[in-house]
Amino acid sequence: MKLEPSVTYSHTLLSSVVNENDIVVDGTIGKGNDTEFLARLVGNQGKVFGFDIQAEAIQKTQERINKNSLSNQVTLINDGHENISNYVEDHIQAAIFNLGYLPGGNKEVITLPETTLKAIQSSLSLLNVGGIVIIILYYGHPGGEIEKEKVLSFVQSLDQKQYSVLKYEFINQINCPPILIAIQKNDNH
Repeated sequence: MKLEPSVTYSHTLLSSVVNENDIVVDGTIGKGNDTEFLARLVGNQGKVFGFDIQAEAIQKTQERINKNSLSNQVTLINDGHENISNYVEDHIQAAIFNLGYLPGGNKEVITLPETTLKAIQSSLSLLNVGGIVIIILYYGHPGGEIEKEKVLSFVQSLDQKQYSVLKYEFINQINCPPILIAIQKNDNH
């Protein structure tokens, strides 16, 4: 076994819990990598709700989805992920958030602790038992360290009877390697 980078490991975790026909959320679509991956996992009858505040991200992801014939199962929403509950009413099997800024985009447009925490809370309230919320913390930019600390503080405070929380990081890498957080909803009966 080779230790996987955070982004690759996020897909390994998602593959283990997401099945055809599931409903999932990509809270930060960026360039559409996770959106496409999730769309393939849920199949034609499943649903991916993808959120981004940047029109550029929506456009690039829509092009990618169209090119790969995945439009049936994907709904892209040009709104902040803190508003997930305004669009998603059904229970979800998974959600993923890549925090920071759009790679190759405006580095001044970043995810913020207040909206991110609201988005995580909304996702947890919609999450099926056994479902998973993944957060990848990119924090090597102005404002990133504050968001990282607030997210870590929040997830560490989750009730262990309700949620299992995993922190996955490479501790000998330089330049702020991404940290993966996985929160799984437990069956507390």
